[in-house]
Amino acid sequence: MLGGDWTDGTMTDFKWRHFQGDVILWAVRWYCRYPISYRDLEEMLAERGISVDHTTIYRWVQCYAPEMEKRLRWFWRRGFDPSWRLDETYVKVRGKWTYLYRAVDKRGDTIDFYLSPTRSAKAAKRFLGKALRGLKHWEKPATLNTDKAPSYGAAITELKREGKLDRETAHRQVKYLNNVIEADHGKLKILIKPVRGFKSIPTAYATIKGFEVMRALRRDCQDFRVRPGG
Repeated sequence: MLGGDWTDGTMTDFKWRHFQGDVILWAVRWYCRYPISYRDLEEMLAERGISVDHTTIYRWVQCYAPEMEKRLRWFWRRGFDPSWRLDETYVKVRGKWTYLYRAVDKRGDTIDFYLSPTRSAKAAKRFLGKALRGLKHWEKPATLNTDKAPSYGAAITELKREGKLDRETAHRQVKYLNNVIEADHGKLKILIKPVRGFKSIPTAYATIKGFEVMRALRRDCQDFRVRPGG
């Protein structure tokens, strides 16, 4: 889908698009970086002489935010901390509260996330399985810290039995160790608030991927500037 240099507004990634690639990337970057609505961003672009409907910006985010996350995941997960903090918070999807499972390392850097309509051992297992998928043995956690929800213990036991998690992996339930992820939930939800509820699980995934990668780049002072089109 997206191929070539993203800093070039004429690359084939944006072929057949009405707007130049640099405009699209600026819009996606701004939306995923700041707590603004699509209508807010429509007004911001209009002030800069760019007339684009907020529904078009929405489609850009859905299309390009996941690809941005995919391309920059190597940077996002460039370091593998052996200590993971697991917790869940809530986001609204189609008018209903949905569980947003998240894993961060001890620095608060996001490892992975998963959306589920239920809070259960099955959901916790799917979440952990997703986070562990594709990791080499030495990249997997040595310690998992969770709250006291029994669903995590059951999920961890099953994953160990299936060989997806080392049997020596420690499961801790130390409340203060999860302060970092509980604080980070709040920072992420500042970006989520203007959404006022996602339309579906897929749109929530696409948008949150954009939020997470821009937060990771911001934390590490990564230079992600897009050159203006010539």
